[in-house]
Amino acid sequence: MTGGDDAGSPALRAAVALGITAIALAAVVLVLGDAAYMWVKAAHVVAIISWMAGMLYLPRLFVYHCDAAPGSELSEILKVMEHRLLRVIINPAMVLSWVLGLWLAWRGGFLMAGWFHAKLALVILLSGFHGYLSAATRRFSQDANTVPGRRWRLLNEAPAVLMIGIVVLVIVKPF
Repeated sequence: MTGGDDAGSPALRAAVALGITAIALAAVVLVLGDAAYMWVKAAHVVAIISWMAGMLYLPRLFVYHCDAAPGSELSEILKVMEHRLLRVIINPAMVLSWVLGLWLAWRGGFLMAGWFHAKLALVILLSGFHGYLSAATRRFSQDANTVPGRRWRLLNEAPAVLMIGIVVLVIVKPF
């Protein structure tokens, strides 16, 4: 990976973008009051799409990384891609998804709903998988991965299965 300012600048830009987004959404809530709910909901959906895109792509990068020789040019490029995807897209998107989702649940009066509890359980599992991918990114960056590419192909499906369950619970509200 690159050192110095280059390594921190994408993360810094992501943090600044996250801060600006939070300030903008706070302003929307203050200015629009109850009418802000739909705007926050839209931002929540965008954050979830970003989070899921990253969660589906990162394990695919790991599959390719397993085939790259440690120290090779491809391995080093994949390390940068994985690190930036995690720090610049996946992490900020997860934070926004959680913060906005909890606000929406509170404002919408869903905190005691059975479907919401089930959805929350699936989101916690998704967040745990996020943590697992974060640890795997660190292992790949140190050329210490021990998970074979075939297993990463299978693990690549986990976020999609969780997403399907979450979407069904939110849209159908079966209980």
